Amino acid sequence: MGKKTPLYDNHLAANAKIVDFAGWDMPLHYGSQLKEHNQVRQDAGLFDVSHMTVVDLSGKDVTAYLKHLLANNVAKLTPNKALYTCMLNEQGGIIDDLIVYKISDTDYRLIVNSGTHDKDLAWLKKQIQSFTVTITERTDVAMLAIQGPKVKEKIKTLFPEALELKPFHFIKLDDTFIARTGYTGEDGFEIILPKTKAPAFWDQLVSLGIAPCGLGARDTLRLEAGLNLYGTDMDEKVTPLESNLTWTVAFEPKERDFIGRSALEKQQQAGVKQKLVGLVLEGQGVLRNHQRVIVENIGEGEITSGSFSPTLNKGIALARVPAETLDKCLVEVRGQRLTATVIKPPFIRQDKKSLVGV
Repeated sequence: MGKKTPLYDNHLAANAKIVDFAGWDMPLHYGSQLKEHNQVRQDAGLFDVSHMTVVDLSGKDVTAYLKHLLANNVAKLTPNKALYTCMLNEQGGIIDDLIVYKISDTDYRLIVNSGTHDKDLAWLKKQIQSFTVTITERTDVAMLAIQGPKVKEKIKTLFPEALELKPFHFIKLDDTFIARTGYTGEDGFEIILPKTKAPAFWDQLVSLGIAPCGLGARDTLRLEAGLNLYGTDMDEKVTPLESNLTWTVAFEPKERDFIGRSALEKQQQAGVKQKLVGLVLEGQGVLRNHQRVIVENIGEGEITSGSFSPTLNKGIALARVPAETLDKCLVEVRGQRLTATVIKPPFIRQDKKSLVGV
């Protein structure tokens, strides 16, 4: 048996299909992954993301510590603002991707992945060195995500204060932390609250017409939104420059010496050999992880995340391919070579549920 979130009994009561995910017993779906995917794109969906690791950092040196630790620059942040970034090793490889929230000049919160929990915490502690920083893992909280175009309308009586939040901003209301962030490509909020309050809060959200959704829909939603999944589209063997994440690296100011900086600068100077792109299958078929990609007269690559897009009704994928790749390639599917169009993710945008770049 795996670890259980505080909402495990809620999932069982809703007839969830439970699967192992990074050592946690998590809901894959509640009957129909397709229905849950469409619910989030068209209405409002509710996810249990309590398996994610919440880490609070505090101390007089915490800003300097994070400026060294992270590829993006926390100096950009003002209180109540958040930033997406990668945490790199000395070779520029991605240890994890995460969101950092600035509470004050001496207090920050990180949300990191569950599958990298032990590695991340060991790395955070290792990098403290001479910095005065306290690291506190918050095992006392649960985390929920509510995502979809009708979320704001449904929670307006519950959290009126959150409705005016801008994307990547957050507020604290007593013991509840509400951030306008998410992993689906839709508008919405991620909410952290005491785990003792989570089951009743989940039921309250369901009563407002926000439908429970599992990890299956979460994966197809994030893929349509062109969002990387750690361990699938990126890991310690690749850098942000090879993972469509150059935008998350703050090379300015030049004097900020973050971990992995020199390796990334060398890679830039030598020329990045691979890039992460979106693929859209031109005909019928489903794209899957690890399928071979052939770029004629240039070289080969591999699909990192592939699936069928319920919104577009097409096979889509993220793939790491030679940097010279232009607008077409072939994908080997069951012995056949199928033509795919190469695009810059995302595959869909919030404002119009249509293909981007094709």
